[in-house]
Amino acid sequence: MSKIIISVTNDLVTDNRVHKVAQTLYNNGFEVLVIGRKFKKSLPLNRQYKTKRVKLLFNKSFMFYAEYNFRLFFILLFSKYDIILSNDLDTLLANYLASKIRNKKIVYDSHEYYTELPELVNRPFVKKTWTFIEKNILPNLKNTYTVCESISEIYNKLYNTDFKVVRNLPLYNFNTNENTTKNKNNKIIIYQGALNLGRGLEKVISAMKYLNGVTLLIVGDGDITNYLKKHSINENVSDKVIFKGKVPFDDLINYTCTADLGISLEENLGLNYYFALPNKIFDYIKAGVPVVGSDFPEIRKIILNYKVGILISDTSAQNLAKTIENLLNDKEKLNTLKANCYKAAKELCWENEEKILIEIFNNIS
Repeated sequence: MSKIIISVTNDLVTDNRVHKVAQTLYNNGFEVLVIGRKFKKSLPLNRQYKTKRVKLLFNKSFMFYAEYNFRLFFILLFSKYDIILSNDLDTLLANYLASKIRNKKIVYDSHEYYTELPELVNRPFVKKTWTFIEKNILPNLKNTYTVCESISEIYNKLYNTDFKVVRNLPLYNFNTNENTTKNKNNKIIIYQGALNLGRGLEKVISAMKYLNGVTLLIVGDGDITNYLKKHSINENVSDKVIFKGKVPFDDLINYTCTADLGISLEENLGLNYYFALPNKIFDYIKAGVPVVGSDFPEIRKIILNYKVGILISDTSAQNLAKTIENLLNDKEKLNTLKANCYKAAKELCWENEEKILIEIFNNIS
């Protein structure tokens, strides 16, 4: 039995992609250990595979990344394994160095176009540092995959690599708590995921001023959570906006199923968002929730090919509100989009996508 160590910089609680990858590998006969970090408020984990969460002295900025990679490197240096799987650029240095010293096989999963994150676009020195790491390691990697075709094409062109595509699709088989879908007085718009810059949340909150009988449900946490809460108060819509906070991914579907529309309004703050294929779109589709999405390449392909929502370019508060109101009031169109979502969910599921992942790990060079 081959042993795989998977590493990521979050606390594993809400990272459904890493969980699905780990569970798939575990189900296919691999011994799996997933390494993340532990916060004071991290929720407990209950997984079939092994997990290890590291407590750090630093949890922000350069010192966090330096400390985590330092600790991860020494864990990998003295642990038993056959393969290591690095998730994103912020774990790659430790994984790559350990794989070279130990002469072990390494796989790289790029969840996003890391050097084009909005947090890096206007920080030239920090961006240059991550780009230096990327340029000096990626061309040497043989086993790589990422979340969408656009990012795959960019990496393959830049570094002459062979990035496969493993989209972050949800499991098709799922159970919901029926109590969460009852006694709904208002229409519900949902946003789920990280609360960071460039997600369009400020505009959605502002749009709530022009919407009656509608509630905005925000499920997640992040860097701008407090700012968004203050923004909802300043816009006098705090009674229309519910901040649910971070929810374990096993429970998330119960909230998604309550919604009438799902929001994915990434802003063009860098190529990472422009070429993004957010997993929340597939979660909405799985739950039969039509999508209001940004008119960006990967989002456009899904919404138009499967006819599961509408695209929007003008995201001013008034136009956004008008678009949402028109769709919610058009029952025939809404029902058609819902039916298309349920149909698309049978194809856009992890049970189909994991076949690509299994092939990658069964043919590691």
